Amino acid sequence: MKKLWGGRFSKNTDELVEDFHSSISFDKRLYYWDIKGSIAHARMLGKQGIITQEEAQKIIRGLEEILKDIEAGKVEFDVSAEDIHMNIEVLLTQKIGAVGKKLHTGRSRNDQVALDTRLYLREEIDNLRELLKKLLAALLELAEKHLDTVLPGYTHLQRAQPVTLAHHLMAYFQMFSRDLERLADCQKRVNVLPLGAGALAGTTFPLDREQVARELGFSSVSLNSMDAVSDRDFVLEFLGAASIIMMHFSRFCEELIFWSSQEVQFIEIDDAYSTGSSIMPQKKNPDVAELIRGKTGRVYGNLMAMLTIMKGLPLAYNKDMQEDKERLFDTVDTLKKCLLVFTPMLVTMQVNKEKMLEASKGGFTNATDLADYLVKKGLPFRDAHEVVGKLVAYCLSNTKNLDDLTLEEFQGFSPLIKEDVYEAISVFTCVEKRQVTGGPAPEQVKKAIIEGKKLLEK
Repeated sequence: MKKLWGGRFSKNTDELVEDFHSSISFDKRLYYWDIKGSIAHARMLGKQGIITQEEAQKIIRGLEEILKDIEAGKVEFDVSAEDIHMNIEVLLTQKIGAVGKKLHTGRSRNDQVALDTRLYLREEIDNLRELLKKLLAALLELAEKHLDTVLPGYTHLQRAQPVTLAHHLMAYFQMFSRDLERLADCQKRVNVLPLGAGALAGTTFPLDREQVARELGFSSVSLNSMDAVSDRDFVLEFLGAASIIMMHFSRFCEELIFWSSQEVQFIEIDDAYSTGSSIMPQKKNPDVAELIRGKTGRVYGNLMAMLTIMKGLPLAYNKDMQEDKERLFDTVDTLKKCLLVFTPMLVTMQVNKEKMLEASKGGFTNATDLADYLVKKGLPFRDAHEVVGKLVAYCLSNTKNLDDLTLEEFQGFSPLIKEDVYEAISVFTCVEKRQVTGGPAPEQVKKAIIEGKKLLEK
């Protein structure tokens, strides 16, 4: 096939290079945006008198027909045409004749691919944000059901203080709500029109870039032609935001895996989101949660790959940047799949309230509350800390919990301790008394849920 850029070449491209150089195998998924961008470009060329209105309309009709043919499965892309941009231009010329060759007036594949990528990513961010909103709504609904479900909170994976499952879930609500904001903020920098930058130095044709921006829904146009075609920081920013989302997923999945273990038994993941063993008939494995945890490394890898690809590139465009598509597409696909499977896995899990409550009463999770009790009786906190530390050591030596101690035993360590200590160190009291804003007290968690609902209603 004769190359559209082959005028100065005297030899054909080597067959190995043909395959190595081509990106159509993966960038064909940009066909819709490539055609939409080309239609807007053709319309502007006609309006500006760069081509005639008749030529512009003929090009637009041809592109619309090609779009229908692609979506009907009637088009087979050609590797020798290298990429989606040249494939569509070849198809257009075959369909409408020589006038199709005028479409590329005033643009380069450099600004064209930047346009397609931004259009694609802008839409996918919208899709991902909708999926995140569904997860956030599910977290709110689940939290409302478990305002009084007490479980141990952990630090260093050691039982620390009692909290509620609602409070724990709302911690992830906060994380994912920030992810939602990050995606929206990232989208602002994605939504900039690069078309008109040409290869790197713009064009001598009187393009109306603002018209194209309005037609395609961009909020602004790029202000430097070299920057417009040579950077992929908007892709990097998205990959960074996606990596943070996956990190939050991974942490959440790690806890679900831990909670569903036989040693803990806080939850049971639904059969629909679990798998068995090929050899051990008794096994029920949290494979979905484990796979999401594993895919986090995949998304991190895409971010690191893109950072490495971009780190030494001189201005302006370099072929290295073709490597951005597979990293971007894979991240979008991975994140989307994780969101689609994680939310129903979460809402269908069974919660074992009794096991959670039992665990919250062990491990001296009420020790800090005993220290606070002594402080309220007038003992300085550091002294109270030491008294309770000695009480814990005593309990360990005698295989007891703090709740099991008699008043006489308590008073052997401090005469300030009275009968009201048992109410003060009840795990329910420990939770209910933590009324500070953002704390685990049900009243405070209810407020957080209300704020969460307001966020989703915006």
